[in-house]
Amino acid sequence: MPKEFTDEFEPLLIKDLNGQKQPKLPNRSLVLAACAACIGGTFQFGYNISVINAPTTDVHNFINQTWIERYQTGIPENVLTLLWSTIVSIFTIGGLLGVTVGGTLSVKLGRKGTLLGNNAFAIIAALLMGLSYPTGYFELLIIGRFVTGLNAGIGLCVQALYLGEIAPTAFRGAMGMGTSISITLGLLAGQVVGLKELLGKEDSWPILLATTCVPAFLQLLILPWFPESPRYLLIDRGDSEGCKKALKQLHGVSRCDGELDDIEKEKRSLTEFKAKTLWELLCDRSVRLQLLTVVLLNVGQQLNGINAIYFYANYLFTQSGISAERIPYVTLGTGACELVTALTCGIVIDRLGRKVLIMGGYILMSICCILFTLSLSYQSASPIVPYLSIASVFAFILSFGLGPGGVTNILTTELFTQTTRPAAYIIAGSLNWLSFFFISMLFPFLVVWLEQYCFLVFMAVCTCMAIYIFFVLPETKNKTFVEIQNEFKSSRKARTVDATGLT
Repeated sequence: MPKEFTDEFEPLLIKDLNGQKQPKLPNRSLVLAACAACIGGTFQFGYNISVINAPTTDVHNFINQTWIERYQTGIPENVLTLLWSTIVSIFTIGGLLGVTVGGTLSVKLGRKGTLLGNNAFAIIAALLMGLSYPTGYFELLIIGRFVTGLNAGIGLCVQALYLGEIAPTAFRGAMGMGTSISITLGLLAGQVVGLKELLGKEDSWPILLATTCVPAFLQLLILPWFPESPRYLLIDRGDSEGCKKALKQLHGVSRCDGELDDIEKEKRSLTEFKAKTLWELLCDRSVRLQLLTVVLLNVGQQLNGINAIYFYANYLFTQSGISAERIPYVTLGTGACELVTALTCGIVIDRLGRKVLIMGGYILMSICCILFTLSLSYQSASPIVPYLSIASVFAFILSFGLGPGGVTNILTTELFTQTTRPAAYIIAGSLNWLSFFFISMLFPFLVVWLEQYCFLVFMAVCTCMAIYIFFVLPETKNKTFVEIQNEFKSSRKARTVDATGLT
């Protein structure tokens, strides 16, 4: 074999020769480190999205009461709507800012250091929102929600980096699913805590919103016992001893040598060890296809209709004869369904592979969009049809959880190497938050213009994503980061040869 091909595929050849039986379960310390990262990371994102729904009426009353005390007149309805919309949506603005600084902070402070420092934002936000009622300043709710979004944006970006870098190749998919599982757990926890039987009572809403500090304190207590990302220590900091110590703690003495070899191979494959800036990544032609793929995956994750389904869910539950008092409990059922789906995906992702799950998820979501459009078009045809709509909602959520919801963040980690990954997460996270904001603003108008046929637009998005994944995205299961990069290089060389007509 020519030397240039031997050098390029060296990691693959070594893996075949030295192939060892992969362990069936990850090390206990690794699992605990992942849990410690998740509790103050993406758990906060899910929790703060759902917990704001319970006190809607109570916050409206508080704003109206404060307005009367200040101006001796009731607040105009349009001003009240604007203030409430600002309280809810400014979380997105904070998240966008958080994800843009999260990648930079993860390089300067380390993955673990950034996660620990990020808890300060959660504690500040809890104080602001908790003090809003006793002080009579609803403006503190707006500031608190913005700071909460900042915390969520940083957590989404840096936690995924940390999980992807501490996980061994054989368990990278399952460990990466920690992001989706913790988001779902946060959503479910927010729904449970917001029930009337707990903190959903009229006089408890400031305490409810201030509970965002609880996960922050838990992470501050637990995460310091676990090490920094071994990849960050060796490649970014050049700390080989620290890397070995971290690997022994996370993977055990018997498994740390193999992981150290993988990290050293990745380091040798890099032309420079300094993390690339956002602009340097955008100008790097060698990762252009990976960047395009991640951009489409993250935009598609928000524009595939999942947020529209959530917006429509309460309407469908009401149309099906479910009383307003029982809707929170039905919504709780959808949260439990999401959690089961995320856990299932975590179990099967390293067996079935990323490509099968995400492509299959988009195909099933396309079918659900068609069923959803038909059931909404014939709501009055039969008493059974509204229940078919609800079944379509659950099927869509399941398909999303098994595919785009769980796999997208893992692929963002796997398609890049150590020096390009932080900047890639800035781009992916920014587009994710912008797409979330865009669909939140656009969907009400789509419903007015297209009515139930708006879900055909989402069907087209899901179908296009499935086609792109089928033709472009390689399978990354059980491959090191270097092997994945070599596969993209090989496909790029093949396309170049085809384009020039050479054989």
